[in-house]
Amino acid sequence: MKERELFTHYLKNQRNFQEENLHQANLEGLNLQRIDLTRADLSGANLKETDLSGACLAQANLTDADLSYSHLVGANLTEINLIGADLTGADLAGVNLTHADLRCANLQNANLTRANLKEVNLDGADLRGANLCHAVIVNTDLSVADTTDAHLKGSQQCELEQPLSTHSANWVSWSG
Repeated sequence: MKERELFTHYLKNQRNFQEENLHQANLEGLNLQRIDLTRADLSGANLKETDLSGACLAQANLTDADLSYSHLVGANLTEINLIGADLTGADLAGVNLTHADLRCANLQNANLTRANLKEVNLDGADLRGANLCHAVIVNTDLSVADTTDAHLKGSQQCELEQPLSTHSANWVSWSG
């Protein structure tokens, strides 16, 4: 599916774009609130300054995607693949990131207030200056990420109950 086609359907109040191939799509600056992109391939996509508030991106592949300064407030990002993604300055307040893969993701100055970070892989992630106030952090190892100047006031951090699995989910990619 091409960007123009997706946006045309979206403007006609269609919101279901599950499993779509949007590899390297340019959706910069669009308003895509409450869109359903479950299991979609958005690897390498440009979503800079895009409004994805309330969207469902569960199990989507956003490897190396640019989500800098995007709005994802209240989005469902469970089991999402954000390996190497740029989330600089993104608003992720209240998102559900349960089982998300954020290895090597850039979350500098991102807003993760009240986010659910249960069993998230943060190996090599950059959380410098990120706001994690009142976030729920369970079975997530913050020591493998750069948390310099991160704000953790009021966050609910629980010790790792068990070591995280070294195997990651099998992400579907239509781009080969």
